[in-house]
Amino acid sequence: MADGKKTRAAQRRLMGAVLALAMLGATPALANDDGGENDPLEPMNRYFFELNIFFDTILLKPVATWYDGVVPEPGRNGIRNFLDNLRSPVILANDLLQGEWDRAGTTASRFGVNTTVGVLGLFDPASRWGMKQHSEDFGQTLAVWGTGEGPYLFLPVLGPAPPRDLTGFVVDQAFDPLTYIYWDRPKTVPTVRFVVNGIDQRARSLKTLDQIERTSVDYYATVRNLYRQSRTSEIANGENDYDALPDIDDLTFDTNEPNTASVER
Repeated sequence: MADGKKTRAAQRRLMGAVLALAMLGATPALANDDGGENDPLEPMNRYFFELNIFFDTILLKPVATWYDGVVPEPGRNGIRNFLDNLRSPVILANDLLQGEWDRAGTTASRFGVNTTVGVLGLFDPASRWGMKQHSEDFGQTLAVWGTGEGPYLFLPVLGPAPPRDLTGFVVDQAFDPLTYIYWDRPKTVPTVRFVVNGIDQRARSLKTLDQIERTSVDYYATVRNLYRQSRTSEIANGENDYDALPDIDDLTFDTNEPNTASVER
C-alpha cells in the first residue's frame, strides 16, 4: 500500500511538472502515440512545439539550472509556497463553481492559515495540520459541467491549450485579485510571478525530465498524450480510471537505457 501511494505521488508530481513546463515552453516526453486523435492542426501545433523546444533549450532550462544551484532549498520551497498561496482565490472560485464544498473549505482555510501563520504564504503550516493542497481551474470546471475539450491546440509559451482549457485560462484571470490590483498599472508583478513560477517548476524536474528525454521517441505526441492524461486526472480530482490508461504494449522506450521507465522522486 505504501509503495502504491509513493508511485501515485510520483506520477502526480511528474504530470504536474510536465504540464507546467509544457505551458511555459519546456519539452519533456515519453514515447506514447495516440495516433493523432482529435488533432486536426497537428502541422501547425508541431511547429509551435519546436519553437517551445528552442525556447527551453536556450533560455528556460539554463536559467532553471542556475536557479536550482544558487537558491538554497528552503528558499525555493518558500517561493513555491508563496506562489501556490497567491493562486488560492482562483482555486476557491472553481471549487465553489464545481460544488466541491469540502474542498472549498479546505482552500479557504489553507489561505487563511498560510497567509497569517505562514507569513504571507512563505511557509505551509496548513499541510502539516491536515489541509492538503489541491489545484482547480476553470478549464476543469467546464469539464465538470460537461464541456468537451475540443481539438488539440499547442500555442507558443502557453503550450497545450485546447479550446476548453484556453477559455479556462482566460476566465481564471477574472478570479485572480492581481488582475484588478494591477488593472491600470504596469503588469510587472503578474509577469514576474508567471516567469518565476515557470523557472521554479522547471528547476524541480531537471533530473526527471532529462531522463525522460533520453528515452523519448516522439516528443510532440508524448506531450499531447501526457497533457490529456494529466487533465483527466485533475478533472477527476486524482481519482484515476485505471482502465483508461494506455496498455503497457502501447508504451515504447529505448531499452538500451537502463531503468528508463523509472521516475525519480
